[in-house]
Amino acid sequence: MGLPGSGKSFFAAQLAVKLKAYYINSDQERKKLLAIRTYTEKEKAFVYDALLEKMKVFIKEDKNLVLDATFYKHEIRQQFTDEAKGKTSLFFIEVKASEAIVRERLKKIRPDSDADIEVYKKIKKQWEPLEEKHLMVRSRNDNIKEMLTKALIHLQLKK
Repeated sequence: MGLPGSGKSFFAAQLAVKLKAYYINSDQERKKLLAIRTYTEKEKAFVYDALLEKMKVFIKEDKNLVLDATFYKHEIRQQFTDEAKGKTSLFFIEVKASEAIVRERLKKIRPDSDADIEVYKKIKKQWEPLEEKHLMVRSRNDNIKEMLTKALIHLQLKK
């Protein structure tokens, strides 16, 4: 989880490889589901509902999954937590980056994400911090190995 430009998608994709897990990206799913994207609350709920349905299948099939999405609101996270409860382990890993790095990243064209600095600012205002204990990693442009090591240690300790 994390704000646009935080590096969460790069991190999540790499983490999925390390875990030999399936990887689902909310931006890619949104593009598959919607030809025209408006990013309304209704549309966001639709995309998160689709992610939740996919997660249910992975739980039923007992397959590891890395879900890559902003997860910016408590209510959204709670739906996923409730679904996993008693069935599987669920971990939130928050990826953060300095605003300077975020601005630099959001200037570049990213194939899956439509987010720009205005989207970042909007979601930052709506952000509801995760109050439960979770791993938070800081993303820079040169520390993916460090981030992955922290995540792998965290996940191993929590099994």
